Amino acid sequence: EKTVIFKTNKGDITIELFTDKMPETAGNFIKLAKEGYYTNTKFHRVIPRFMIQGGDVNSKSDNKSSYGTGGPGYNIQDEFIAGLSNVRGTISMANTGAPNSGGSQFFINLVDNTGLDFDKPPLTSSHPVFGAVVSGMDVVDAIAQVQTGENNIPVEAVVIESVEVK
Repeated sequence: EKTVIFKTNKGDITIELFTDKMPETAGNFIKLAKEGYYTNTKFHRVIPRFMIQGGDVNSKSDNKSSYGTGGPGYNIQDEFIAGLSNVRGTISMANTGAPNSGGSQFFINLVDNTGLDFDKPPLTSSHPVFGAVVSGMDVVDAIAQVQTGENNIPVEAVVIESVEVK
């Protein structure tokens, strides 16, 4: 169980999860995917030249004011491994900015965002990297180009139709 396939309305994205180095974060993602948690959620935050974010259960609704605030009802412990960096194509756990505040939301880095690493300047952000895109980066880049409105929410929904665990 190291690979997941995001089936989106823009195409498929295949991600290898670092289950050996990031067992809690990757394991939680796999658990939620198997439960169907991510089915019909949206990429609710798209910022070109930065990242695309998903994993919010609230994005299943049309109430855009609640996007970005949903989670699984629990938080997981942060895992940080030297050498895993927020570089282009990696997937990381989103959080509130407080330690151990991740749960279900994630983002895929569009560029090298090493300022989000726990061990690199400015040391103000800590987002655990738990996998990397192995195919479908063209789909990620296409999502990054969609028109967005208020709060960086895509005008036309970018839907994660399912996440298949391999």
